[in-house]
Amino acid sequence: MTRPAAAVVLAAGSSSRLGQPKQLLVLEGEALVHRAARLALEAGCFPVVVVEGAAPLAPALADLPSVELVRCEDWARGPGASLKRGVAHLAGRARGVLVLLVDQPLVTAEDLRRLLEAPGEVAAAEYEGVLGVPARFSGDKLKVLAAVADERGAGPWLRANAAQVSPVPMPSAARDLDTPEDQPPPPRRG
Repeated sequence: MTRPAAAVVLAAGSSSRLGQPKQLLVLEGEALVHRAARLALEAGCFPVVVVEGAAPLAPALADLPSVELVRCEDWARGPGASLKRGVAHLAGRARGVLVLLVDQPLVTAEDLRRLLEAPGEVAAAEYEGVLGVPARFSGDKLKVLAAVADERGAGPWLRANAAQVSPVPMPSAARDLDTPEDQPPPPRRG
């Protein structure tokens, strides 16, 4: 039996532009960090590792006991530091790693499955004319994740090495939540 693809959910940042921990924003009754971890599980990833830093996330993930929560002490250095921490935690337990963020609320489990099933050692979401995360790295390309720049994460590598990446059209990944203006309005009552 081959090892499944794991997932690393990047959820360590301070959300400084938003003014509150975006990981804990509730959208349609679910915290964004919970949603990202749940979608990774639904897509078939195992294990699912959530990397925390600025905000404690265990309470938001309490009903997902199969999710592994790891702390990144260097989270302030940027998403690359968190990514490297998550990948180091996996240390040889997966044949591939799906990297995803908590702040892309329109990405679905089906989107993630398409990345997992895409050909090649690297597959990435393609939206608004660029390659980005979510993205899946496997085989020899797993080592790329251990060498990303702390402040930037996997995105620059994906764009600089586009010829080595299988693009997966994913307009849903274009929407992210970074500022108060990005937040959806609260649901109407009554």
